[in-house]
Amino acid sequence: MKTIVICSGGLDSVSLAYKVAQENTLTALLSFDYGQRHVKEVEYAAASATRLGVPHRIVDIRQIGAALSGSALTDDVAVPDGHYAEETMKVTIVPNRNAIMLAVAFGMAAAQKANAVAAAMHGGDHFIYPDCRPGFMNAFQAMQDAALDGVAQVRLHTPYIDGSKADIVADGARHGVPFAETWSCYKGGQIHCGRCGTCVERREAFYLADVADPTEYDDPDYWLAALAERGA
Repeated sequence: MKTIVICSGGLDSVSLAYKVAQENTLTALLSFDYGQRHVKEVEYAAASATRLGVPHRIVDIRQIGAALSGSALTDDVAVPDGHYAEETMKVTIVPNRNAIMLAVAFGMAAAQKANAVAAAMHGGDHFIYPDCRPGFMNAFQAMQDAALDGVAQVRLHTPYIDGSKADIVADGARHGVPFAETWSCYKGGQIHCGRCGTCVERREAFYLADVADPTEYDDPDYWLAALAERGA
């Protein structure tokens, strides 16, 4: 399948890009600038596209992001520390973000005659983000089938939807992903903070997958305290 991968520059989506490049036909990486405080992640997506030898498209939806106010990712709201699956992490929800990005990606795929759009939602996202759940993915596919009826046939490819972050790390290792060249931290500092939900989840995933974590963290041991606090 000729596939466009939505790639933020994070561990999940870069792993997906490498998987698609080796198992299907990767035609492009698509990133979005929605005003996220960790927009530096897009630089990692661009570097991944260069390594994989495919075009990289950045779509500027900052005005849309500004209208989706109240999230710790886009507003002056503190990104909480702790495990990714904590209730406090719901402050990182950007309403309808994936629905908006996927709609743009499907339009781009139809215009470029690609067969699929790949996205890296995984099982660990389900608790927090409603637009990362299988039910949403199925509904979105049905909606796009109607929207593109007679125009194009584009499939939504989500191979990690039922897996864990550790499964993604293991899969990325199999496909030779340069994990050090991916960005997860929601705080967007010079290096990964080691304390926000995505950093804790990232550190835990490498541990569970038994894969060496090359990431430099400002607080490399906080993840252990976060896991102990939630009884993991």
